[in-house]
Amino acid sequence: MEKKIKLIALDLDGTFLDEEKRISEENSRAVREAIKNGIVLAVSTGRAFGSIPLKELEELGISYAITANGAMIHKLPEQECLYSDGMDSEFACEIINELQDLDVQVDAFVEGRCYGEKRFYDRIDQMDLSDVMKNYMRNSRTFVDSETNFIRENNAKVQKLTLNFFPDQNGTCRSYDVVYERFVNDPRINIVTGGYNNLELNNWGVTKGNSLRFLSEKLGIPLENTMACGDTQNDLDMIRTAGIGVAMGNATDDVKQAADFITRSNEEDGVAYAIRTLALQR
Repeated sequence: MEKKIKLIALDLDGTFLDEEKRISEENSRAVREAIKNGIVLAVSTGRAFGSIPLKELEELGISYAITANGAMIHKLPEQECLYSDGMDSEFACEIINELQDLDVQVDAFVEGRCYGEKRFYDRIDQMDLSDVMKNYMRNSRTFVDSETNFIRENNAKVQKLTLNFFPDQNGTCRSYDVVYERFVNDPRINIVTGGYNNLELNNWGVTKGNSLRFLSEKLGIPLENTMACGDTQNDLDMIRTAGIGVAMGNATDDVKQAADFITRSNEEDGVAYAIRTLALQR
């Protein structure tokens, strides 16, 4: 653990944000202190760029945003896109069409924005999610009549597809296992869950870990001098890639097993504790 940390990547939901989707005062103070000590801060999230709390991040002095599980990287506050990797429009439409008969809500991430279909808007309440998360889904998406029409009309690259499932009477997500088995061995796809009983599809090779590697190379910072904090499966590659991988106290078991250090939960200012213990060595 005696590594001089020069770059820190923080997942948002379940990590830097508490369960009300807020950044705590303690986490804010620790981030400002790290930046004051010359450490570069980035967020690394499954969210679309347009769905991150941009104003708050810029006010804290965070310099980079890795979004859509690594499919886009932006420099802040300029909002300059440094990297983008998306599925071809026809490939994304092929996947969406294949899921039509399985009663799966598909959200398409296109150029930093998230799009869903209007027919699913009122069904968000049926999902096994907190009220805060349901409100986030409603407010962070643009709802269109047809995603495939929208994608084709704009010849759009799709950075990510998020698949949301509906529970049956026993609380089991319908079609989840079928969909997972369909895509887990597809060589064109990287499939993970970001929590919330979902599945997330990116182009093969798109991961938070590879984006951390891209950013470290761009900044001339060796990976051994990086730290990453996360809580769910879409953080695994980033935690394994970083010089010090940190699992939140509320992280899934596989993330904790892969981590070098387990901090406190996102409700207990776990990010601040990790920064002060590992990066500021207080």
